[in-house]
Amino acid sequence: MLSAKSLFQEILDDDESFRLFCSIAAGGEAQGGWENARIAALVPESERHMAPKITRHGADEDKHGRIFNALIHRRGLEPVPVPPDTDYTMLLERRGIGLAHDRLRGEEPLTVGDIVVYLAHSRVTEQRASEQMELLLRYFADHPDIGHAVKMISNDEDNHLAYCHEELLRYARAGHGPAIQRTLRDCALAEIRVYRDVSLAVMTHMGRILRWPAAKSAALAAGIHTVYAWERFAGWRRMVSLETPLRRDAFATATPAA
Repeated sequence: MLSAKSLFQEILDDDESFRLFCSIAAGGEAQGGWENARIAALVPESERHMAPKITRHGADEDKHGRIFNALIHRRGLEPVPVPPDTDYTMLLERRGIGLAHDRLRGEEPLTVGDIVVYLAHSRVTEQRASEQMELLLRYFADHPDIGHAVKMISNDEDNHLAYCHEELLRYARAGHGPAIQRTLRDCALAEIRVYRDVSLAVMTHMGRILRWPAAKSAALAAGIHTVYAWERFAGWRRMVSLETPLRRDAFATATPAA
């Protein structure tokens, strides 16, 4: 029977598919760490109070990248280059979502509007990350190899999502509500397309490694397209809502990044 658990188990059990999976995850987390570090360095003077939180966000992302690389090395393997068609972070940037990397490589301070864009982009992508880790947590929390890592990263992603909600609500009260909603909607609609494309690409690479029959690959592709159709119709709205999080001031109460 084809299920999310059996699919992930198959990927985890094979060294080649496992190291590709972890390499893709590590690359995305490392990129997120760099982005947050640059944003923290370029925060405008009026928003300097945000810098420690943005730095913390980036430190967590870096930590996650190191964790995924450690899982690869624990098996006596080495990371592999991330196929361009699976590079979620870069594909989002090419669609104009988030802050352009050319801007982040410079030294010109960001604006308050840029910080709003950063938070809106993060709120959407952290929703996805939190849901993905929740799925892994459901099936592999007690897994001897990845269970501890899954628990740690899932908790961090929930903290990140709570942080984005809280900060965006604060900026909305300060008068940025229309810009926030407009940016959230644009980010969400772009993200679901990129997520569909990346999911299809990842499944294609995994299918080649694991020698899936054509019928299995076709069924997985159909499932991905079905998820996208639902998200395009209504599911994207879960990514644009804002509510006071249960985890208040998440970065102040969370364990510091290792």
